[in-house]
Amino acid sequence: MSFASDVLTLDRSDHVATVTLDRPARKNAFGTAFWTDFPEVIQQCTDDAGTRVILLTAAGSVFSAGLDLQDMGPLLLGAGADPTADPPPPSAAERQRLRQQIQRMQEAFTAVADCPKPVIAAIHGPCIGAGVDLITACDIRLAAANAVFSVRETRMAMVPDLGTLQRLRGIVPDGYVAELVYTGRDIDAAHAQTIGLVNDVFDDRTALRAGAKALADRIAANAPQAVQGAKQMLRAARRTDEQEGLERVALHNAAFLPSDDLREALTAFFEKRSPTFTGS
Repeated sequence: MSFASDVLTLDRSDHVATVTLDRPARKNAFGTAFWTDFPEVIQQCTDDAGTRVILLTAAGSVFSAGLDLQDMGPLLLGAGADPTADPPPPSAAERQRLRQQIQRMQEAFTAVADCPKPVIAAIHGPCIGAGVDLITACDIRLAAANAVFSVRETRMAMVPDLGTLQRLRGIVPDGYVAELVYTGRDIDAAHAQTIGLVNDVFDDRTALRAGAKALADRIAANAPQAVQGAKQMLRAARRTDEQEGLERVALHNAAFLPSDDLREALTAFFEKRSPTFTGS
């Protein structure tokens, strides 16, 4: 089994396929190529009869910095590449294009949630913003002790729209969801385990990889039809509310995402300063 991508690698050992976020120079931030390549690699793992479990890992010191704002910023603003510009409000056609793009990005992570085979995320280092969207679509999350998690979007004047709002509440209690989303604060691996975001914490990246592979092998040793049937039943129990929520947030952000506060957030990000929000 092979897959050609500039941002991902794919390997299979026995019945476990390892998909690695492989853009370490950009902290595994999700740029244009990711949204095309990622659902394709998940589909390849789905179609491969020999794959029973998918293990999601990352190269470099950062699991994922989330969206590549340099690459995706102009799309989010719905106006030119310069976030300091003062363009007219987006047209109806621009808002529709933004909605379609949000839905396309949602589908990349929904491919994980809908994959009939179990997906285990092995997280080390920072897992920020869209990185959390990705891991919440996985079945099981394991972390190294140096992992840091942040639902960062509200600090960037955005409503999370790629699945965290829909899936996190099925993983951790509602009060923690609200706190993480409203504040955008960082939490360490120990706290993530306390609230149930991750199942286990390992001392370091080497131990994490070994522990994740051992868990994947244990799952893969079971009857694949039974494991996949169990995932299908678990998935069916929460599918309707999740899909409705994704459609609702895509509509919301298509209408409200291009804002003065988002422009300020992106400008501050590139200028390496704290943003000043006005609510407009």
